[in-house]
Amino acid sequence: MADVKDPAEPASGPPVDAVLDLEPETEQVFLDVLVSGDGAGVRTLMAELHPADAADLLERLGPDERAHVVEILRDDFDPEILSELDETVRDHVVECLGVENVAAVIAGMESDDALEVIEELDEDEQQQVLDAIPPGDRTLIKEGLTYPEDSAGRLMQREVVTVPEFWTVGETIDFLRQSADSGDDELPARFYDVFIVDPAHRPVGSLTLSRLLRTRRPVAVADIMDTEMKLLPVATDQEEVAYVFRQRDLVSAPVVDDGGRLVGAITIDDVVDVIDEEHEEDIMRLGGVKEDDLYEATMDTTRSRFGWLLINLGTAILASIVIGLFDATIEQMVALAVLMPIVASMGGNAGTQTLTVAVRALAMKELTAANAGRVIGKELLVGALNGVLFAALIGAVAWIWFGSGTLGVVIGLAMIVNMLVAGLAGTTIPLMLYRIGVDPAVASSVFLTTVTDVVGFFVFLGLAALILL
Repeated sequence: MADVKDPAEPASGPPVDAVLDLEPETEQVFLDVLVSGDGAGVRTLMAELHPADAADLLERLGPDERAHVVEILRDDFDPEILSELDETVRDHVVECLGVENVAAVIAGMESDDALEVIEELDEDEQQQVLDAIPPGDRTLIKEGLTYPEDSAGRLMQREVVTVPEFWTVGETIDFLRQSADSGDDELPARFYDVFIVDPAHRPVGSLTLSRLLRTRRPVAVADIMDTEMKLLPVATDQEEVAYVFRQRDLVSAPVVDDGGRLVGAITIDDVVDVIDEEHEEDIMRLGGVKEDDLYEATMDTTRSRFGWLLINLGTAILASIVIGLFDATIEQMVALAVLMPIVASMGGNAGTQTLTVAVRALAMKELTAANAGRVIGKELLVGALNGVLFAALIGAVAWIWFGSGTLGVVIGLAMIVNMLVAGLAGTTIPLMLYRIGVDPAVASSVFLTTVTDVVGFFVFLGLAALILL
């Protein structure tokens, strides 16, 4: 009978912070050893870290310190660290390592990780590294580079386990054991499924390791394989790959070429990276930033942000032009200048809420042409209800503040109209952008704020001109 742990007894094991992240104490000890010039100590400490934590440590160092560490580790640099690094930091590490050492590191990586590193190099660097890689690995990587960027072909690993239909469970297990004993590099270091293929190397089924090990040796793999597996063409976009994995609860999936032949497999660890990358990209773009530029040089970051800020300047000028149309109205009643930012701000915030929901629903394929009308109708109703509620609130505030009930009515009506427009724009703008092939996360926010600002100012000042003056 298993021992039952006393609930009152404190849990054993390392603290949660130590499990989830690189400990600050470890980072400080490493810096002290690095500053002291103890190269052997640096190598020992790096060897004790998980590759992901070692990558985090390299990212936190300054360029000069990072170059010093790479120089110390040059001859035995862990390939897994390279695959865990941020792209900008990885470029710096690759530059510090040099072509020959990078080629040696890449040769020790799985094919998908190797391709990820090489595809980010300049064309000249790519060729130099490829020339230094063994011919077998070079062929696979060159073929991978022919596939579209951010596609299943770039994401997959080429090492897969395949067996013919007529094999038995026993033959399959013996094959795996013999391959491991012989050090066969053709098989992946970690895998979850065995793929059953026909004579033309087209996948006809898959077999999980758990089912393989639970079945008696004489049983044919064809009798227990799953024939309803999801095949991913090499050109499938990585966002679509992530969607399929989420929908089907997959751990791995086969990738096939145009002829239906098995060319590789995608595993869940790579899909998690894709999900993280896509979500990070959407968040950055909603903020007007192209990528995570935490590690970029100051001038590079300035240039990347300038374009988006220039667009926002243009939209701000447009809103100011609308205000300028009513300059005489504002001169006659200063209260309008005090209150008009409220209408635009509330519309912008309400629209951003709707926009966030719509962009997320499009990314998750929950918002489609079939239900778009219902979603737009709901957001219009939400905008109307919130508009009425906040119209009553701000109308009362304006009445008490400036002693004018008519002014309260004007700002209340403007609030209702702008909240309605915000609900409509928050759903229709990302839908229209998606329909014409533009990523809604990239451009939706600037269009939305332009609409809510222009409409908010125009309606409020227009009503004031008509009713108050």
